[in-house]
Amino acid sequence: MTDFTLPPLIQQMLKPEFYPHPVRGAQPDPNAAQGYVEYPEDFYPSSEGAIQLIQTHISYVLLTGEFAYKIKKPLDFGFLNYSTLAARQHFSQEELRLNQRGAAEIYLAVVPITRSGDRYQLEGEGEVVEYAVKMRQFPQDTLLTNLFDRGELDEALVQKLAQAIAEFHRHTVTNDYIRSFGRVSQVRQAFDENFEQTQKYIGSCQTQQQFDETRAYCDRFFAEQADLFQQRMQADRIRECHGDIHLRNICYWQGKLLPFDCIEFNEPFRFVDVMYDVAYIVMDLEARERRDLSNLFLNTYVEITGDWEGLQVLPIYVSRQTYVRAKVTSFLLDDPGVSESEKQAASDTAALYYRMAWACSQFHQGDLTLMSGLSGAGKSTQARHLARSTGAIHIRSDAVRKHLGGVPLHEPGGSDLYTAEMTQKTYDRLLDLGIKLAKQGYSVILDAKYDRQALRQPVIQQAAELNIPLQILYCDAPADLLRDRVQNRLGDIADATVAVLATQTFEPFTDSEQPYVKVIDTTQPLDPLN
Repeated sequence: MTDFTLPPLIQQMLKPEFYPHPVRGAQPDPNAAQGYVEYPEDFYPSSEGAIQLIQTHISYVLLTGEFAYKIKKPLDFGFLNYSTLAARQHFSQEELRLNQRGAAEIYLAVVPITRSGDRYQLEGEGEVVEYAVKMRQFPQDTLLTNLFDRGELDEALVQKLAQAIAEFHRHTVTNDYIRSFGRVSQVRQAFDENFEQTQKYIGSCQTQQQFDETRAYCDRFFAEQADLFQQRMQADRIRECHGDIHLRNICYWQGKLLPFDCIEFNEPFRFVDVMYDVAYIVMDLEARERRDLSNLFLNTYVEITGDWEGLQVLPIYVSRQTYVRAKVTSFLLDDPGVSESEKQAASDTAALYYRMAWACSQFHQGDLTLMSGLSGAGKSTQARHLARSTGAIHIRSDAVRKHLGGVPLHEPGGSDLYTAEMTQKTYDRLLDLGIKLAKQGYSVILDAKYDRQALRQPVIQQAAELNIPLQILYCDAPADLLRDRVQNRLGDIADATVAVLATQTFEPFTDSEQPYVKVIDTTQPLDPLN
């Protein structure tokens, strides 16, 4: 039954005759999030059963079948201010603009609502009293959270997701004003606020040790890594991002991955490092105990973008996103309208996210793995499998070379991409990235031929000087199998041909290198992932 404490406008919008188009719709699960609503609070089916209302703390969403209409509530929370009609019009337009970047199929228009007497009308005559974001309604079962639950968020779709987010970020804008939000003083404000708001949950959802060590890690990171934040600003990695791009805010509909519900109401929440967005997906997949998919997503994203340096700041953003999820869930413990059983479930969920945030604070010993062998030896296949099973960062020389040369990954490189000078630049960058990331606690796989002692020795020397554990995996297979593999490659970024393979030789490992070397017979099947 309709709740008549609702505003008169919303009461009228629950009636089919309000709309200039037919309405229809099955009853949704009132406890499940609709596409554009992360945490619905109340559910109101209309008496006719054709229109549903999802109410959150900041908006009303009317589901009519083909279309949905979102009305912002006249509220002022400080970080969000919808208190005036002009503000609601502005932020509705912003919501449309921002979401059309990634989900133009869903976000259609901002439409005025007029009033004549006591009658409200979409785009009618009379005084404009409200604005609605008009959206195309999509099936709830296309949300990535629901695909995951059904086992349909597979490796191919995760790679497609990484490609979609990389493309989304490529088209985002930046300027001096946006970049200024990458300063440490700006970034850490939300962190400090999170810790202040969660002290009261020490002893229930998190331990004192977890709280202290998580906070100390963040303080230390900001104090010691200030140069990284400056580098991110200079590299134009602070952009007008999505700001809330977790799996529940992405649908896979009509063959496309569509991120929706961008943060429109608060600039510091969307003028962020691209790794802020990436951290949401990493967090969601790891919280669902699919570290393998998280690793696949992350390696695919950084290979496409070439933003391996961004991995240096990723942990602080994963810590932030998990801590925020813990904080928001903790707030349910203070709600008198939440049952004891629901509070227990909320406490368990919050504890999971507090543990994840705390895990980011713990020291991790980085290490290096060099793949080596001729073209077709199976280096990338072995490296990809190893990365999935260990969580390692997999950096392929083919991708590094093409990023250095400004060549799209899936386009063949010209002869200038394979000069001795470019080869040396490629291996120099592999070494630089490997050392940087290993020092940050990552396991890193450098995937290249490493067929010359002069290419292997600098890695061995620097790893020894920095006490970074190192292994060299030499991939071996018969010559005829190497030729077959190279000849039959499809859709890969590697440019090596059978003719190139015929010119390749491998300098034997020296006695000093042998202790690092493990030979892999790539004619054997891969070990199953744990």
